[in-house]
Amino acid sequence: MNTKIIAIVGMSGSGKSEAIRFIKERGVPDIYFGGMLYREMDNRGEEKTPENQQVYRRKLRDELGNDFIAQLAARDTENLIAAGQKRILYDGLYTWSEFRYLKSQFPGTLTVIAIVAPRKLRYARLTKRPERPFTKEQAFQRDISEIEEIEKGGPIAMADYYVLNDSTLESMHIQLKKILTEIDF
Repeated sequence: MNTKIIAIVGMSGSGKSEAIRFIKERGVPDIYFGGMLYREMDNRGEEKTPENQQVYRRKLRDELGNDFIAQLAARDTENLIAAGQKRILYDGLYTWSEFRYLKSQFPGTLTVIAIVAPRKLRYARLTKRPERPFTKEQAFQRDISEIEEIEKGGPIAMADYYVLNDSTLESMHIQLKKILTEIDF
């Protein structure tokens, strides 16, 4: 059996966290890209606050390249593969540089699934979420920042599959199950 890796991508409020939770419930180990950043911050003695995370992510990209998190994730992926893991989930693939790096490191192995939802619906979800809620203006500014500064649009545009998350969780789960079955994940 060949190793298969899934990366979930999407804009804030699209439903990525729910898709990741759904796949993790199947016993699939995940590699959390934010954890890579936290680990590097720990190694350098930096405090992990939301503000510091954003500043430090930029600093590390300037220092190590836009794909530095993907490089760290690739090492963790190789360790999981060496341990016999055949299914792996990427939580937090954001940038075009990360996408390109991982596609080159794991050719034919990485499947990208974009979770998409209309902007108005995403913003409504973001204003109601219990952790880190945003106003509509904050959500709009975050979209701009993620597209312009983090290159987030590239992996979404180049995804292998799209899940439209504009109604119920059950509908999203049905779409995800269909994709997982199709790719034998």
